[in-house]
Amino acid sequence: MARSRGSKIELTAYDDLFETDESRAEANLGKIREIPLSEIDEFPDHPFKVLIDEDMEQLIDSIKRIGVMTPATVRQKEDGRYEVISGHRRKKASELAGFKTLKCEVKELSRDEAIIVMVESNLQRSVILPSEKAFAYKMRLEAMKRQAGRPSKENSSPMGTHLRSDAELAEKVGESRNQIQRFIRLTELVPEILQMVDERQIAFRPAVEISYLSEGQQYTLLEAMSYNDATPSLAQTIKMKKFMQEGKLTDEVIQSIMQEEKPNQKEKPAFKDERITKLIPKTIPKGQETDFVVKALEFYNRHLQRNKSFER
Repeated sequence: MARSRGSKIELTAYDDLFETDESRAEANLGKIREIPLSEIDEFPDHPFKVLIDEDMEQLIDSIKRIGVMTPATVRQKEDGRYEVISGHRRKKASELAGFKTLKCEVKELSRDEAIIVMVESNLQRSVILPSEKAFAYKMRLEAMKRQAGRPSKENSSPMGTHLRSDAELAEKVGESRNQIQRFIRLTELVPEILQMVDERQIAFRPAVEISYLSEGQQYTLLEAMSYNDATPSLAQTIKMKKFMQEGKLTDEVIQSIMQEEKPNQKEKPAFKDERITKLIPKTIPKGQETDFVVKALEFYNRHLQRNKSFER
């Protein structure tokens, strides 16, 4: 087809035409530089923990021997300082190894773009705590919604944008939309209960149900767990949530639910102190250990009273 007279022929720039792979690689290397650690800040509200564990010790040893092989990813802020996007462990290990600078790749990213890259890079870790996933998914989903912008009134609704963001995130991380929302619910837990989830003392699904309780109700539940030396089952947390929704979840109700006997629940010893349990005869039926100890103490007190009367 003949080209119209008004059309313009776009020619490739001379430099782009004769640019080689080697020159392109050199251009990219220009973005990699040694940056003083004193000029690099942590990512705000970074959801992933940097632990001083065995893996960190090995990383420190590796950096001491051969340096940082894979550059950290940073972005430059408006004040001229830098912000870590990927490489928090490398930054910490370099500090502990006594280095003053960190090899970094500087990328031009907006705040929301940086959040998305930060979450993506850290989700590649082999071990990720539930709390880390929870806050990471929340941060990334909020960034994706902001990037999507406000939908036009004619074509869609805020709920439509919300669902599209959910679906996109679910596809990227390989989890269902419902599972992502369950993880995000964990961010509503008080720190003490969230830590119990990370430490596998409370199962994931009961924790999700607990997240719907108010802060005060969660702390009451925490006290009830300590008093009963037990964590709630899924059925118990669903019951608490239902009472909460009906406005009937009092401290007494939480305690009562926690005292319910669970199916297949192992009988707990009446006393934890071995100095007491070893003195209780094996012939004492289960559940009557406390009565035995009380009677023994009463007998002992009568014995003390008799001795006092003889001394007079």
